[in-house]
Amino acid sequence: MVGDDGDVVEIVEEVIDLKKYVDVVRDDGAGAIATFLGTTRDMFEDKRVLELRYEAYHAMALEHLRRICKVARSRWALTRIAIVHRIGVVGVGEESVLVAVSSVHRKESLHACEFLIDELKASVPIWKKEVYETGDAWKQNSEFLSRNSLVTTPAAVGGASDVARV
Repeated sequence: MVGDDGDVVEIVEEVIDLKKYVDVVRDDGAGAIATFLGTTRDMFEDKRVLELRYEAYHAMALEHLRRICKVARSRWALTRIAIVHRIGVVGVGEESVLVAVSSVHRKESLHACEFLIDELKASVPIWKKEVYETGDAWKQNSEFLSRNSLVTTPAAVGGASDVARV
């Protein structure tokens, strides 16, 4: 989904195509492209991971992604942004999330890329179940639980003051 500002935010079920999204943010005026790829590890706390299973509240997730892109644009001079999160089954070694940012200079892209992935993990309603050889477990996102997002505080999400973080 391309926003009014040209930012691409998507929730997909297929394998994330790094080249496709690097090309989306590529621009002749940009001297830098920063990317972050989140991949599935094979171990977590001495347990062998077989796969991850992601679920999302699509409409809300896309709205949160658009919002964090706007905040990033207000902080840094960015050329283009693409954020893609995969849902469904994600195997070991496969990508579950991609953030790509272009700018005239590298510092803006690097800082914005870090901010965007941190805010995604802190505020976007996407849930993960880890499937192990010995069973499975829904994972609480410690970044989501440990701090308020800089972008999507309860007041910003609709004025609710009693939003539970579970």
